[in-house]
Amino acid sequence: MSTNTLPRTADQAAKEIAPVVVGVGAVTPEEVVRVARFGATVQLSEEALSAIGESRARIRALAEDPKPVYGVSTGFGALATRHIPLELRAQLQRSLIRSHAAGSGPEVEREVVRALMLLRLSTLATGRTGVRPEVAQVYAALLSSGITPVVHEYGSLGCSGDLAPLAHVALVVIGEGTVRNADGELMPTAEALAAAGIEPVQLEEKEGLALINGTDGMLGQLVLACHDLHKLLSLADITAAMSVEGLLGTDKVFAADLQALRPQPGQAVAAANMTRILAGSEIVASHANPDCTVVQDAYSLRCAPQVAGGARDTLAHAERIASYELASAVDNPVVTLDGRVESNGNFHGAPVAYVLDFLAIVVADVASMSERRTDRFLDKARNHGLPPFLADDPGVDSGHMIAQYTQAAIVSELKRLAAPSSVDSIPSSAMQEDHVSMGWSGARKLRRAIDGLTRVLAIEALTSARGLDLRAPLQPSPATSAVRDTLREHVEGPGTDRYLAPEIEAAVQLVASGALLGSAEAVVGELG
Repeated sequence: MSTNTLPRTADQAAKEIAPVVVGVGAVTPEEVVRVARFGATVQLSEEALSAIGESRARIRALAEDPKPVYGVSTGFGALATRHIPLELRAQLQRSLIRSHAAGSGPEVEREVVRALMLLRLSTLATGRTGVRPEVAQVYAALLSSGITPVVHEYGSLGCSGDLAPLAHVALVVIGEGTVRNADGELMPTAEALAAAGIEPVQLEEKEGLALINGTDGMLGQLVLACHDLHKLLSLADITAAMSVEGLLGTDKVFAADLQALRPQPGQAVAAANMTRILAGSEIVASHANPDCTVVQDAYSLRCAPQVAGGARDTLAHAERIASYELASAVDNPVVTLDGRVESNGNFHGAPVAYVLDFLAIVVADVASMSERRTDRFLDKARNHGLPPFLADDPGVDSGHMIAQYTQAAIVSELKRLAAPSSVDSIPSSAMQEDHVSMGWSGARKLRRAIDGLTRVLAIEALTSARGLDLRAPLQPSPATSAVRDTLREHVEGPGTDRYLAPEIEAAVQLVASGALLGSAEAVVGELG
């Protein structure tokens, strides 16, 4: 699965490896990406350590109170009615972590686990969870040493947050379970901690619960997805512009005054991007005259800003929800600012789950429109004079015929992934947790969807570049020429049929790395 890691300038690289200081306030999306993808180390601020210590003192006082307090001196979930004597409370916390570390399936990606760990640490640092400072410091030490707990694909319902994924991390904090070290080697936790000089902790009252009640897994994946989609939507404007150009479409429909008649902000950005990208195109200019017989371009060309723009506006909403969640202290029970310890429902993942589903929908639709543009290139009835399937010798050669099949297969998968997870609540815990968000599932399918969109746009870039080459001697715009030339460093131009899969994969890597986007932006400046 692609992580869409982007090329970096020297300044960006220096910034990305700078330590992230986790304080009482929210971490930023950029800090999440820096820790998750680029291995930045983590430190706790003195303010955070002080806040953690103050709330822990309150938990200690309640632990000695004969009155039962949920999560401090009782069982959990449907077993919350049982009062737990003092001598069994360490066992209670240990049992909680062991029993909830019940994930199954493939390992979750390293960047997802690191994002999850950073976000749980951020909540601990608010001082609202009641853990001891040394517990939070182990999270920081694990992140800084590059030790990554093994977390599995299945297990979270997004009800009391991402219980199973967080429990697998907490298992490592107490010295149990399995991890991968900084080199990616799979090993027992105890061995990895010893090698890194990290002492595991023995959990006390409330601490086990504080480590697993959170939306950190789904939120981390949302933040990473938003980061990727910013780049992919800009690339979608580039590939759409290349298709408009290669299919002899017009850029007049992207004019700012036409867009202003419908003041959707994302649409205006997409149209402005396409106008800049197409500027100076000999191909566009060649048919921009009264003799042109094409009255209107197809929707997949003419309406590209409306679809990519709507996707941008949905992304902006998702980022707003993510910002609220990044500023949250999600735990149950929680230590309030005035020292009360109160049960609550803030762990329910619904707000995050909804936008994860929204983004999967727009990813599918942006990809669907891209596939339609590719298909137009291959149909001699619609491609305005290009050979069928852009083949060198149609009939002997198949050209890009099956590349479009690959796109279509991915788009079909994306449509299935667009079916929302958040409406599929499954009751659990003897009906105590009788409505769940399924946010983790929404996050997992969104990651797969983003990988699919990356591949679909790569194939459109390949096909449109071939179409531009076939319009010679007319030259594309400087921006689209730069994108084509970057592709040509890895993939040959038009000719007889070649083994196509490696060429598609090369284009996928150029999209995922940001190389194609970077080549256009080197000409026109940063795109919106």
